[in-house]
Amino acid sequence: MSTLLAFLLTLGVLVVVHEYGHYRVARACGVKVLRFSVGFGKVLWRRQSGPDATEFTLCALPLGGYVRMLDEREGPVDPALRSQAFNNRPLRQRVVVVAAGPLANLLLAVLLFAGAMWVGTSEPKALLGTPPSDSVAARAGLRAGDWVRATSHDGQEWRDLASYTELMTTLLEAVSTGETVHLDVSDAGGHGRRSLVLDTSRLNAASMDAASLRKLGLSPLSEAVLGKVSPGGAAAQAGLLEGDVVRQVDGLPVSDAAALRELIRRSVQADGPVKSQWLIERGGQRLEIEVSPRAVSDAGQTIGRIEAMVGAAPQMVKVSRGFFEGLNLGVQRTWSVSWMTLKVFGRMLVGEASLKNLSGPLTIADYAGQSARSGLAQYLGFLALVSVSLGVLNLLPLPMLDGGHLMYYLFEGLSGRPVSEWWQTQLQRAGALILMLMMALALSNDVVRLTGLH
Repeated sequence: MSTLLAFLLTLGVLVVVHEYGHYRVARACGVKVLRFSVGFGKVLWRRQSGPDATEFTLCALPLGGYVRMLDEREGPVDPALRSQAFNNRPLRQRVVVVAAGPLANLLLAVLLFAGAMWVGTSEPKALLGTPPSDSVAARAGLRAGDWVRATSHDGQEWRDLASYTELMTTLLEAVSTGETVHLDVSDAGGHGRRSLVLDTSRLNAASMDAASLRKLGLSPLSEAVLGKVSPGGAAAQAGLLEGDVVRQVDGLPVSDAAALRELIRRSVQADGPVKSQWLIERGGQRLEIEVSPRAVSDAGQTIGRIEAMVGAAPQMVKVSRGFFEGLNLGVQRTWSVSWMTLKVFGRMLVGEASLKNLSGPLTIADYAGQSARSGLAQYLGFLALVSVSLGVLNLLPLPMLDGGHLMYYLFEGLSGRPVSEWWQTQLQRAGALILMLMMALALSNDVVRLTGLH
């Protein structure tokens, strides 16, 4: 029930803000608004202060909404009201009315990200796990248990770090600009401070993915304990259980979860997986278990997998910001997430990213419930992410979306004449088909993701 309520609240807030952006700017431009609807289908509730006022409705199907404006293309208009019809407003006004919905979502995201920072979030401490031996972090001299205290781009001006999340944000920004990053590091107790240089210029900013992040080699420090074990997987077949703490693999001490994950990845040869002896701790007793990871393909490499979660929750810290700092970071986060979303869409379009990145209402509902149960700050952050996605999606140049209408207006501005009704009809049909295919794919991804089917 909490998941459903969180999902409905998420949809309600985002739809109302999006449509209010259209409504408010339309009214400011002198356009008569006939209906402001949240949802589609059967009307469950309506309110209208007078026969000439805007009708506000709540409908049975909550997956969206719309603002219906007076428009001669949709029916006859009283000559006295022709100047208030949307199609008769100047081009620049029609542009801002259409753009106002997505921009309202992006503005909401700024406020939600800022709100999460004002409330304060629980984030992993910048204590690092064991970096892979071939990673950028390992070459820089980082090791398990290092605590990153501050960062710098020139080694002169330093910026204190509040969490691992802030560290990764700084590094991803450095990767995008091809810069190196200086790190001020100590041990877990805050002693033995030293400076290191992380050469992030080695990474390709145009193709950042999970494999690229692994090359960076950073992960929060966590104990080598097993989480959920997939039925029928390599871990389950070996007899491993959730809560098992791994102490050794083939006689080698396991310092943390990152070290264990790396040992598992490397536990295969060209002719298949290699059996290894694990020393685990379970209920105060030590047991030896033979484990044979499965060989799988990952980014063109054959690696080992045991089909179980590896790693306990890292040490967390409470991070909160002041009013202006939170607002500034909200703007930065909204911009970075918007740009990343656009890049993902572009990479999916050219086949460089998997279409499995598309998520639909089931995944949104699941994450809405999880974030709501995690606390206010987490829910605000989740709501901000979805608001950015909605804003960016609606700005894509697809017919049926706000971005498609903006493309019509761009053509009108360049050619001096509007797109013909015939072309608009054909493009609307094509756009509807594309959106239906996207929705079907997103729903299919949801089912696979939530049920574990392959």
